Amino acid sequence: MTYDLLRDPAAGIEEVIVGVPDLQGRVQGSRLAVPYFLEEVAERGFGACVYLLAADVEMGTGPGYAIDAWNTGFGDFVLRPDPATLRPLPWDPGTALVLADAVWPGGEPVEVAPRRVLRAQLDRLAERGLRAYAGTELEFLVFRDGFEDAWERRYHGLRPGTRYNVDYSLQGLAGIEPVVRRVRREMVQAGLVMESARAECHPGQYEIVFRYDEAMATCDKHVFFKNGTKQIAAQEEVALTFMPKFDEGEGNSCHVHLSLRGTDGTPVFADPGAGDGMSEQMRHFVAGQLACLPELALLMAPNVNSYKRLRPGAFAPTGVTWGRDNRTCPVRVVGTGASLRIEHRVPGGDANPYLAVAAILAAGLHGMDNRLALPEPHSANALADPSVPRLPTTLGEALRRWERSEVAAKAFGDAVVGHYAQAARTELAAFETAVTDWERMRGFERL
Repeated sequence: MTYDLLRDPAAGIEEVIVGVPDLQGRVQGSRLAVPYFLEEVAERGFGACVYLLAADVEMGTGPGYAIDAWNTGFGDFVLRPDPATLRPLPWDPGTALVLADAVWPGGEPVEVAPRRVLRAQLDRLAERGLRAYAGTELEFLVFRDGFEDAWERRYHGLRPGTRYNVDYSLQGLAGIEPVVRRVRREMVQAGLVMESARAECHPGQYEIVFRYDEAMATCDKHVFFKNGTKQIAAQEEVALTFMPKFDEGEGNSCHVHLSLRGTDGTPVFADPGAGDGMSEQMRHFVAGQLACLPELALLMAPNVNSYKRLRPGAFAPTGVTWGRDNRTCPVRVVGTGASLRIEHRVPGGDANPYLAVAAILAAGLHGMDNRLALPEPHSANALADPSVPRLPTTLGEALRRWERSEVAAKAFGDAVVGHYAQAARTELAAFETAVTDWERMRGFERL
């Protein structure tokens, strides 16, 4: 894609947002006038404060990250726009969004930037003559209350968009259909290719699935969709959340479908001559997922709340195993022939897609490089099988495994390992000092 959209008077684009995906997968950036962008920024880039890639969800920063904004004066790196990501924003007429890569003033990439973390794994694949294709399936909950109202009520007593479980239902959707119809329509207008959409299990829950693409493009579309969906909801005066576990009901997942192809487009995972249709490379790739899942879980489940979803009885993975078309396994092999792929079911709605896909690729490369053997598939309910090895059950456990991981150090480098370890430590520290409603209800009067 080029910047012709911005030069076309008929398109009516007056402003372009230059954004960078941050550690949480949010898009942070600035609005620029189109003439200024075309004349000054499109080629040279635009300055933004380095702390954007060293901050928690509250935008707090501090020492411990690979980028130490406090002790280096809160300087700038440069955001270099990627024209392939340019899209109009139908919900913000006259505006387009372009994602950017963060580079240092000397031109070196910011290694801890999420897009760069994924690019490094894609480059490793390319060295082997391989390309990754991916699709993400995001779930979210819609509430009849607006974001401001929900904030003032501290997210208590919110009214879900449906009154009951509407999984696959075609009725009872009146409370969510206006906003999700608008999301579907305007994402397609922005250039995303929708495949399917349906209601899910939790009251007010919905899922929209877009066409798979090369891995980086899919992750770019993922953050575009997530950012835009929240903006559309705000305009419709409703609230929605992608958080993995809002309450005791069904959580929000982000299942990642992924396959490999050769540089000529030939599918790598399929082998029609094999009894199960899986090539040796696919078997090693899946074996790598099982070997690395516990130590790379941090990149798929980065927050305290992530592990509330990964609990027994929550219809989310709890163990480390794989199966053919078995949704109780964290790694589900699905499809046939050219569509044969893995569905990774560990990431939740809070996952940063660049990091989750990078973790899947790093694990798969570990399996292929070491020709790891794949055990037999799990054919029963893996959620109820005590013999299945467990995933990390808390963010603290995932952090310890991440910091000790030789696979992570080799695949990502010490700077990335340390940076995302600090992000986890910051999240844990914030949680451990918070006093929760559960504690007040339990102890205010009775202790």
